Amino acid sequence: MPTATTRRTAEERREAVLEASIKEFAEHGYHAARTAGIAERAGISQPYIYALFPNKRELFIAAHKAVTERMRSGFIEAAKGGGTVDERLGRMGGAYYEFLGDPDNLRMQLQGHAAAAGDAELREEIRGCFVSVREQVARSSGAGDDRVREFLATGMLLNVAAALGLDKDFAVPEDGP
Repeated sequence: MPTATTRRTAEERREAVLEASIKEFAEHGYHAARTAGIAERAGISQPYIYALFPNKRELFIAAHKAVTERMRSGFIEAAKGGGTVDERLGRMGGAYYEFLGDPDNLRMQLQGHAAAAGDAELREEIRGCFVSVREQVARSSGAGDDRVREFLATGMLLNVAAALGLDKDFAVPEDGP
């Protein structure tokens, strides 16, 4: 007996393509990722990707921005509890641990940095994402420049520790981020 299938909306298909592209780019990087692989992961035809995104570069940028937005929104939510700068930064650090719990978030960030290093156009976009995170940390925490730099530096060390399979305690002092 045939089962009824529901068609996904255009927005649902776009989200499925973004999630699939995050996984594909995180695993293979910008240059080696295949749009055919993204289409397969998303359950759509390859040509449909180009109805949603003009090219692979724009899809990569959208995927990186989606991961950046996950991070930013985690920081915003964590800081909503108020308290001191230290308390807000501590909760934001906890939100970053959660963010790193999905290895695709980490790998997409690292792939973005790697691709930006060799491509001036991508560099502008990836730089913009990084700057937006820095600005969000400052805004949400109320911390000054030195504390924001320390927070971001700890986050970068956590990235390396996570990528190398080191315990987070390797990167974070006992008194927290």
